[in-house]
Amino acid sequence: MATNITWHPSLSRRERNQLRGQKGFTLWFTGLSASGKSTVATALEQHLLHLGLTAYRLDGDNVRFGLNKDLGFSDADRAENIRRIGEVAKLFADSACVAITSFISPFRADRQLARDLHAAAARQSPDDEPIPFVEVYVDIPIEVAEQRDPKGLYKKARAGEIKEFTGISSPYEAPEDPEITIRTHENTVEECVAQIVRYLEEKALIPTKTTTATPAEAAGNVGTAALAS
Repeated sequence: MATNITWHPSLSRRERNQLRGQKGFTLWFTGLSASGKSTVATALEQHLLHLGLTAYRLDGDNVRFGLNKDLGFSDADRAENIRRIGEVAKLFADSACVAITSFISPFRADRQLARDLHAAAARQSPDDEPIPFVEVYVDIPIEVAEQRDPKGLYKKARAGEIKEFTGISSPYEAPEDPEITIRTHENTVEECVAQIVRYLEEKALIPTKTTTATPAEAAGNVGTAALAS
């Protein structure tokens, strides 16, 4: 890290939140490939937008092809991938946006690093609290993920065609104490979104009873058959 740089204070997060009329925070989806992370995250993003809240989703499609296109899938590259995503999510949340990340993020230490980055943001301004970090564990049995396998990745991993594939030849370390656990093999996309929204309302991260579209309406364009990631 460069040592000849200086942090320049600016608007506090509290001021941004007040001026934007919403709180910034990060929802961190983690789970196996084909667990349904991106499907639920997309429906949630749409629902929050229908509520009039600014939200933005980060996933492999808009990160791996740009910011992190120089990274592969070794353990070191996976760790750097999550570190960068954590930093970007923190900036989005700091701007009074709801940052939604949807990545396998298989290692507890890397997810803890992302959480710690959000907690450390409070040190940058004496008037600010830590940026809320909500870990959403998409918990499904690997057998279900393999049955879905919409991209044929598990089949290729079992055949040895894909090296270091999470859940097969590379470990997935399940969260020990996530804020939210959803099970897409037991509940619909709409039900998962509703569960997350209830939590956010209970924790006063979003306003209550401001619904202009139901989770089912928001999830309508996503569908339940595309539980791909």
